[in-house]
Amino acid sequence: VALKRMLNFNVPPVKNSTGEPVWKVLIYDRFGQDIISPLLSVKELRDMGITLHLLLHSDRDAIPDVPAVYFVMPTEENIDRMCQDLRNQLYESYYLNFISAISRSKLEDIANAAIGANAVTQVAKVFDQYLNFITLEDDMFVLCNQNKELVSFRAINRPDITDTEMETIMDTIVDSLFCFFVTLGAIPIIRCSRGTAAEMVAVKLDKKLRENLRDARNSLFTGDTLGAGQFSFQRPLLVLVDRNIDLATPLHHTWTYQALVHDVLDFHLNRVNLEESTGMESSPAGARPKKKNKKSYDLTASDKFWQKHKGSPFPEVAESVQQELESYRAQEDEVKRLKSIMGIEGEDEGAISMLSDNTAKLTSAVSSLPELLEKKRLIDLHTNVATAVLEHIKSRKLDVYFEYEEKIMSKSTLDKSLLDMISDPDAGTPEDKMRLFLIFYISSAQAPSEIDLEQYKKALMDAGCNLAPLSYIKQWKAFTKMASAPTSYGNTTPKPLGLFSRVMNTGSQFVMEGVKNLVLKQQNLPVTRILDNLMEMKSNPETDDYRYFDPKMLRGSDSSVPRNKNPFQEAIVFVVGGGNYIEYQNLVDYIK
Repeated sequence: VALKRMLNFNVPPVKNSTGEPVWKVLIYDRFGQDIISPLLSVKELRDMGITLHLLLHSDRDAIPDVPAVYFVMPTEENIDRMCQDLRNQLYESYYLNFISAISRSKLEDIANAAIGANAVTQVAKVFDQYLNFITLEDDMFVLCNQNKELVSFRAINRPDITDTEMETIMDTIVDSLFCFFVTLGAIPIIRCSRGTAAEMVAVKLDKKLRENLRDARNSLFTGDTLGAGQFSFQRPLLVLVDRNIDLATPLHHTWTYQALVHDVLDFHLNRVNLEESTGMESSPAGARPKKKNKKSYDLTASDKFWQKHKGSPFPEVAESVQQELESYRAQEDEVKRLKSIMGIEGEDEGAISMLSDNTAKLTSAVSSLPELLEKKRLIDLHTNVATAVLEHIKSRKLDVYFEYEEKIMSKSTLDKSLLDMISDPDAGTPEDKMRLFLIFYISSAQAPSEIDLEQYKKALMDAGCNLAPLSYIKQWKAFTKMASAPTSYGNTTPKPLGLFSRVMNTGSQFVMEGVKNLVLKQQNLPVTRILDNLMEMKSNPETDDYRYFDPKMLRGSDSSVPRNKNPFQEAIVFVVGGGNYIEYQNLVDYIK
């Protein structure tokens, strides 16, 4: 909604205006591109009158009779380039939108450039959009994509980090979260764990929200913001969780569709990039190997199959793709059959009587053609994506990893030794083995003895693993042992339903033999449990000492004592150091 409003020159789009939209160009930087591309397709942009969308730092020709909407971060180089555009008189008028708030001094730079270029009247509007976050789902956002290693787990937990670097990272995170709440139009109540980076974020965010509310004239949370009225009177809860409370989950191999796509394929900002395999035909000796085609697919909110199955276990997805394909083929055959009947010459008595009922049928068949084509496109897309995932599952035995790790994390008995798994040359990449071992190491109540550890290390080295992560986790475990008890993951293991059912054996696209048909049991991961305690106001040692911030309270009284005793209706969970699709899916299932 906020983006559409911006593209409409910062006035809300009128619903029923019949007129053509005003044609305009959109100029963005990489940050702006990342924010817009998961939300608006090229077609939607065109419907809003955007004829051209260009990167700020590309060679752009002057189009003197068209207004330009800019959507960029307020960085030095971006501002220099905008001033240059003004001097070169590239466009008819300029609507400058900053993704994050611009500083006073930089605004003055633009003003000076505009005066110098005699273009003051052409700068129509300057807006801070407060949109410095990327929305990937109706219920999920990330902070950034361009420089995500700046706010990554590693950046925050580097042993040699300086205080100023840490400040910068925290400010970056807080800026995005602040933008998120401005766009929501709601002031959250903040809870966080003590003594962690999450606490630093909470303190800074509380201060920033507080300062904004105190300046009532310019507060972003009063008046006709977009968010007003979208939400219930109750304020949302913001739970800031530190990644360190649970390092096993992000390492865990997964079994649901979206999380698998993210884990094994190249999946960023809802777009998956696949290398097409060129098939088996052998090229003649000495010929150059065929170049692999790269294909990219968008997995969007409008893709009904994706929306329905992104949280399903993989075997279920394969089965559903197959069913969709069969129902599509049946529809297609129906259309073909009608066509052949219609082609019959008119002399035939029978055909004439059939024509009348068939005309109606054909009309409905023809009207469902666009639908059919779209269905076909989605089936092809998911056949390709699921096949690519399946290749990884089979070649790396990911089903075995997933099941084994679940057993480790739920402390149930293991059917084969960890050493065998690590030394099995057919199971998994060195990275898979390392992930498995780290989960074992993190989850074990007491660390393995030095002798055992040496044995594991040797096996890992023989398997080609890089042992650096292990030494980090070793220190991490020693450090957190003092701080807290090991996390529990509930005691459920996935139940194998035997191998794949008959659906898979009768002419299916997916050759599933040998892959375990595992079904997930619902269990709450640590992040979900924390949310549950805090939302429902349950008393629990895990969360009882979480700090409580209410930016609306006049005195910043820091306490863990919540003011309101009612359960929350809405919550936002943010993991400092990076959440992941497994946790996202777990939260979605918890809500259901």
